[in-house]
Amino acid sequence: MIDLTGIISISGQPGLFKIVAQSKNGIIVEGLSDKKRVNVYASTKVSTLTDISMFTTGDDKPIEDIMTAIFAKEKGGVAIDNKADDKAVEKYFGEVVPDYDKDRVYVSNMRKLFTWYNALQTTGNLKEKGEEKDGDDKAKAIKTDDKTKAIKKSVTKESGKAKTSVGVKKTTGVRKTGTA
Repeated sequence: MIDLTGIISISGQPGLFKIVAQSKNGIIVEGLSDKKRVNVYASTKVSTLTDISMFTTGDDKPIEDIMTAIFAKEKGGVAIDNKADDKAVEKYFGEVVPDYDKDRVYVSNMRKLFTWYNALQTTGNLKEKGEEKDGDDKAKAIKTDDKTKAIKKSVTKESGKAKTSVGVKKTTGVRKTGTA
């Protein structure tokens, strides 16, 4: 299953964005393609990709499942171009989601889905849920190793100096007068 947590679409803005932080008036996002950070206000219409689904003849199918099917069909490669003719887009989408509702899913919806998939694929944000967790655990282990090495280095450097309180260097022969 493709992991789309933290990836959003902003109404009126082209492309996809990744949530970076929360601000006082909204959220700070980073564009996937241009890496520019923008403040998005609380009044702006924002949709997370995990909340979007498409109509099928049965239950609605989440975008994560559809992107996983495209990923499996293309073996991690790029999907059909969103500017291809309508018949080719419909045929390709029918191969990926054979039970889609032909009355409620428009070609424009399919094009947007393929645009999003290709944007995620080219920026390297198409990751399976299991892969990211393993990578996070390894990254945390590396960070903790780096912190312990830094602490050991600071302890060995200060061993030859006079010991004082943390962060304060001992100054000999300097008198503080108290007037400014």
